[in-house]
Amino acid sequence: MKILIRATNWVGDAIMAVPALRAVRRRFPEAEIAILARPYVADVYRDQGICNQLIADDSRSKHSGILGRERLSAELRAMSFDAALLLQNAFDAAWLAWRAKIPERIGYARDGRGFLLTRPVAVPKSNEIPPHERFYYLELLRRAGWIDALLDEPLITLYVSEQNRRRAAEFLVASGARRDALRIAIGAGASYGSAKCWPPSRFAELANRLQAQTDADVILFGTSSEAAVTRAISSELHRPAIDLTEKTAIGDLPPLFSQCHLFVGNDSGAMHVAAAVGLPVVAVFGPTDPQGTAPVTPRSTIVQQKPYCSPCFLRHCPTDHRCMRSITSDMVEEATRPWLHAAEVERA
Repeated sequence: MKILIRATNWVGDAIMAVPALRAVRRRFPEAEIAILARPYVADVYRDQGICNQLIADDSRSKHSGILGRERLSAELRAMSFDAALLLQNAFDAAWLAWRAKIPERIGYARDGRGFLLTRPVAVPKSNEIPPHERFYYLELLRRAGWIDALLDEPLITLYVSEQNRRRAAEFLVASGARRDALRIAIGAGASYGSAKCWPPSRFAELANRLQAQTDADVILFGTSSEAAVTRAISSELHRPAIDLTEKTAIGDLPPLFSQCHLFVGNDSGAMHVAAAVGLPVVAVFGPTDPQGTAPVTPRSTIVQQKPYCSPCFLRHCPTDHRCMRSITSDMVEEATRPWLHAAEVERA
């Protein structure tokens, strides 16, 4: 049996879909499973033992536009899949599976695509499943008959090989990190939008305090779109940070985070990656709801103040961003203390 799984596009969603992907592998241990994903999501799934093949949906280049989508559907058609499981909600995912002539097409009946699916699944209502997003993907499998019940796993994990850990350790040292220092990773951006972002000045204030108290190396992570945020943080630091902004890809994050001792950041894909490799996480939440997107790990602390308008789920705040501005550096610092203390004990 050959199964094509269309992955989600957001990194955080891709991590929260891991329990569903592992459930498919358990259900069909002998199947040839391929995951179709954006290149950066494919990099996260690499070497995780959940599929036999990763297919890059290069929507910015050879798979862009109408001709590019036709090219991708033809590539998929030539692979002769028996079934397609669509974790992505978009119409495009169903259209590709239909154009690829995959005989069984399973997905939620939404975004006007139900007629393209051979097994359209009703979208669960808010009170029908637990609120966390990982159950949304598992429920698709349950309603499709691929699993019997929702699995409430308390931890989502990503595997990092020892070779990749060593390479990451050497990269950090080459970038200026000290070999034996405490390392605090900071993810101050969020590709979803600015509403999710705690002010850079607060991150800088926190970093200055933690460095003064622990002599830690602060490591800034970010994409090119987040460079202005990390520059703003760096400009207020008393001691230079190790700035890896624009120097790493999404696929580099698991091994790099595995060499750190704490992650502090917003509700973002980086937050989920850090949690999945076992890094303690202090996550600052504002316009989103931790019940739906908290990192799936017991090693996390959520910091959130909830004004009347939260959660709004907006990408950009139309008013004064009070949900984030009401969170002080004191609050986040307090949340880091138990994790930093535990890290110091482990390193002693």
